[in-house]
Amino acid sequence: MTVRVVLADDSYLVREALSHVLAGAEDLEVVAVCAERDDVLAAIEAERPDVVLTDIRMPPDYDAEGVSIAAELRDTHPHIGVVVLSQYLEPRYALELLAKGSDGRAYLLKERLHDRSELTAAIHATAAGSSVIDPKVVEALVAARSRSEASLLAELTQREREILAEVAQGKSNPAIAVSLGLSKRAVEKHINAIFTKLRLPESEDVSRRVKAALMFLADEPSQRPARSD
Repeated sequence: MTVRVVLADDSYLVREALSHVLAGAEDLEVVAVCAERDDVLAAIEAERPDVVLTDIRMPPDYDAEGVSIAAELRDTHPHIGVVVLSQYLEPRYALELLAKGSDGRAYLLKERLHDRSELTAAIHATAAGSSVIDPKVVEALVAARSRSEASLLAELTQREREILAEVAQGKSNPAIAVSLGLSKRAVEKHINAIFTKLRLPESEDVSRRVKAALMFLADEPSQRPARSD
């Protein structure tokens, strides 16, 4: 089965090189070549490809357009695979690409593509709904995760995190005590421990509660595990 590909890169030389590489693959067909985001979206609607092979940054904003295209396709055309080619070893790009799932997604570093077979294998994998992530990107993701685990919030126990979640909702100590079935004194002790672990200096209590809540809300999307002790 021939896999139909829309190719996108803002560099003329890169577009020509990739077109030449893919032209030599018998089971691939490049149905459109684009230089910017809007052209890619138009080509997708016109050609209904199996896979989009795209640079990570393109006009108009040069701000992870390839990743945003992949995110949009997850909703509008979930069957279309996306292979993102990047020169950036940035964990956040990979995380954004995989935010809604890894099926049909690939993240490859341009400098580590050594032959045609690596690229065509990734294209076929995404067309089939599988995923391919460059090992160097995986290493960067693991390293970033390790650093995040050392954050101050990671030092909180599960109970302290539960209480901080209540604080983030704007609840008072008595309200938190009722919600979690604790005594008011126990809540006060936990909150003091939270302030200490988050290294929030002695100051007006309201100020420390606000700062702690903001730290919690900023950290929440990562869903870092709390300590169990």
